[in-house]
Amino acid sequence: MRNIKYLAIISLVLTATAVLADDAAKQDDTEALAMKLQNPVANLISVPFQNNWDFGVGPTNALQYKVNVQPVIPFSIGDKWNLITRTILPISYSESAVPGGTTASGLGDTVQSFFFSPKQLVGGWIMGGGPVFLYPTATDNALGGQKWGAGPTAVLLKQNNGWTYGTLANHIESFAGAGSRQAISATFLQPFLSYTTKTYTTFGINTESTYDWQHSQWTVPINATVSQLVKLGKQPVQFQIGGRYYAQTPIPGTDWGLRFAVTLLFPK
Repeated sequence: MRNIKYLAIISLVLTATAVLADDAAKQDDTEALAMKLQNPVANLISVPFQNNWDFGVGPTNALQYKVNVQPVIPFSIGDKWNLITRTILPISYSESAVPGGTTASGLGDTVQSFFFSPKQLVGGWIMGGGPVFLYPTATDNALGGQKWGAGPTAVLLKQNNGWTYGTLANHIESFAGAGSRQAISATFLQPFLSYTTKTYTTFGINTESTYDWQHSQWTVPINATVSQLVKLGKQPVQFQIGGRYYAQTPIPGTDWGLRFAVTLLFPK
């Protein structure tokens, strides 16, 4: 009888140890997932739906709403490289920023980036680079430039003890499209800084600045966000809320904005 008790106690201890080890492994996986979300070239399939509201646009104080569907799909290229595709397909509702104008809604122009990224760190840094393309997919002339464009893109970042910091940049020049529309020459700069806690909450700040070389104008929105990674059943999902202040805009410009994003994750 005593041996049976000992065996029962040992069995309970082993079971509890296995459960704790499994919980710890799941926690480590979730922490790694939360950090991967801060890496634009992580080896992770994700589908963000980023909702943006901008208020006080132009003299009519117009509202502009845009949801960016942004699938990120990685591909392994041999033992040393990944190819990360990042696509941004905007769907917009835009009130007229000038008196007497009309409201526009529908698809905007698509931007697709291809990052070739080393699987190993380079001097402690994560990096990637490649081409970026602009496709004239807008369904309304007011929502796109009717131009094909291309250029280079690159990202450089470091992650350490929950911190992520770095920058993403691209430059697009139009090379074809409607001759009646103005050429596109734009540089995009996105420096970013975030901190992810042990409870998978991420506090972030970035700018999504664009310089329009055709008009010599900056658009500089500063975004502050809070994100939380959760699991709905077995599906990992990140929710994000944030606010945006425009430090500089063309005239007529935008005062401020809000962001709410939902990101579906598909770990391998």
